[in-house]
Amino acid sequence: MATNLQIDDRLLLKAKRAGGFRTKRDTVNTALAEYVEKREQQNILALFGSVDIAPDFNHKELRAKR
Repeated sequence: MATNLQIDDRLLLKAKRAGGFRTKRDTVNTALAEYVEKREQQNILALFGSVDIAPDFNHKELRAKR
């Protein structure tokens, strides 16, 4: 999908150098992928403490049944 964006040239150059990319496209696509991955991880972290674990759950017993 072709898109026209106004991106800070200095920031793009820093990202390009930091990642060792040859093209702006590779730089932006990788940056977007990393951004999405980080946000998804943050969403998963938000779930910690919200799931109740059964106190009588025995993971070793469950493995032995395999």
